[in-house]
Amino acid sequence: MHHRNTSHIQITAARKSFYNVYYCCKSYIPKRIMIAARRLYAFYKSRKYKTIWPIDFSADKKPEWFHGWPQKKRFAVLLRHDIESEVGYRKINDLIDIEDGLGFKSVYNLLFQKYEVTREMIDGIKKRGFEAGIHGLTHDGKLYLSKEIFDKRVKLINHYLEKHQCAGFASPSSFHNLEWLHDLNIEYDSSTFDTDPIEPQNDAVKTIYPFMVKNYRQHSYIEIPYTLPQDFTVFILLKHKDIDLWKRKVDWIAEKGGMVLVNVHPDYLQFHGDKKRINNYPVDFYIEFLDYIKTNYKDQYWHVLPRELASFCRSECIKDLINTSIRMPRNIP
Repeated sequence: MHHRNTSHIQITAARKSFYNVYYCCKSYIPKRIMIAARRLYAFYKSRKYKTIWPIDFSADKKPEWFHGWPQKKRFAVLLRHDIESEVGYRKINDLIDIEDGLGFKSVYNLLFQKYEVTREMIDGIKKRGFEAGIHGLTHDGKLYLSKEIFDKRVKLINHYLEKHQCAGFASPSSFHNLEWLHDLNIEYDSSTFDTDPIEPQNDAVKTIYPFMVKNYRQHSYIEIPYTLPQDFTVFILLKHKDIDLWKRKVDWIAEKGGMVLVNVHPDYLQFHGDKKRINNYPVDFYIEFLDYIKTNYKDQYWHVLPRELASFCRSECIKDLINTSIRMPRNIP
């Protein structure tokens, strides 16, 4: 069975201090100054790590359990939305209309103590064939700062997972500890990435495929890393004026037969009629991205929700384990 090394990932004391200072000061520093500082950091990182970002050419190795996507499709496509604020929450239905009109479905990951999440909203997402997931309780960056904090919050997260029958989790700011996440009652997690040195916790999993995170004492879950650079990084921090970077990464993943997973935040989308701000970009970029996949790769991709992908991967991993056991030589006395 293919699974990744799940050695305990510690956040260093220096990094803990940085997170505390950053999130404490964030609300007091003018948005323009904060974004300007993050832009300098992003430009520096994107140049320093240009050999592994946005494409890490070593991340294309197929896992042992993988024998192709369903329906003999060339590659997989998943769409994800992390809702960071009430601004993004109010845009959910408009974004669903766009995706549904183009024949796409996605998962909407919600914060349950940052803004009011109604049963009506979750039911509406599901009734239209989309998926609702958990993005955590708040967006304060403290979930993994200590096991004590994590254990306290995980009880509430599990409560919301069960209450709303959600299958997946995606940590705020892509922080992660794959070992601790076994305490969540999830079928899949999506808190990692194939490559992203611009993220604060930038330990990449270096694969464009999902994988099983195994723990012999508890349940296993499927890890589904995002594989396209996040929209905030591309359009807000690096100030790209087109989707060429996304197109280039999609083409490479399609060539390798991997998984395209993009995380688009409704919070930063500028819909028609919205005022242009320092932290938004035209929704037309996302529409163009969907059109690009639909037009250039017609009938070549398996478009799937994360919950369905996790079910497929688990089934394939189990088959691989059984087949491996059958092939193992027996010691006959």
